[in-house]
Amino acid sequence: MSYDLCQIRRAEKPYFIESIRTNIFSAEELCFYLYENVYLIDGSIVNEALCDWIRDELGLGRLYRQLYEQLNKPSGITQFILLIFREVGWLGQEQMRQMQEKLGSLEVQPEDTRAKLKADYLVKCGMYSSAVQEYQKVLDRMGPGNLGAQFYASVWNNLGCARARMFLFSDAADCFLKAWKLVHTKETMRRYVSVLPLFLSEEEYMDKLRDLGADSYLILRIQKYNAGLAEEYADKFGGQAAPEDISAILEEMKEEYRRGAKC
Repeated sequence: MSYDLCQIRRAEKPYFIESIRTNIFSAEELCFYLYENVYLIDGSIVNEALCDWIRDELGLGRLYRQLYEQLNKPSGITQFILLIFREVGWLGQEQMRQMQEKLGSLEVQPEDTRAKLKADYLVKCGMYSSAVQEYQKVLDRMGPGNLGAQFYASVWNNLGCARARMFLFSDAADCFLKAWKLVHTKETMRRYVSVLPLFLSEEEYMDKLRDLGADSYLILRIQKYNAGLAEEYADKFGGQAAPEDISAILEEMKEEYRRGAKC
């Protein structure tokens, strides 16, 4: 049996979701968050605090008891989330089936794989600081018998992208270099050399390329590539930007940084 949404009272005290720094006031808002942010569902959501909020603020005593019973069960996360959708009646039958499959697929993934998916999703949402913390947790657990060089190279690479979005270019370069040392692919090296000019002088940059074993022909190709990136960026903003346009762009970048750096 499902509740009619209009019969579920709106919370006086919201439930705060730390990962996206958002307050939830109703069962409908909770269902929307869970449906749209599957990769962020973990122990920060499936916990006693949410159960208590559902009982105390939404008045759903029966749902509270059902959820509480799932907290320590092996398949607790999937069943926990599905119980909420069933009780509220927010999803149709086909959507419910798809949600169950997605949750079940995630639950059987290794812990580090789930953590990386969560971090990747946080980057997509612009929550760069939170993503960095998740990537770092994965790397802190890194071991030879875990998920392999390709996986950890991907983590280092994505961590580098997140740090670059935060304008931490030196840190980003270090991440890209560590990714390259694990897999030695052209793409990881390209990312590494492309970020170097953002924090090195021209002389330091050229010295770094020589240290990497780049001959004069390769250096010329890299310079042309970087020039192409600059031209592409200029085209994106309509060619030669006027000073006021540049100011607007910088302000937009600053605002993006402030959003992403929130912890």
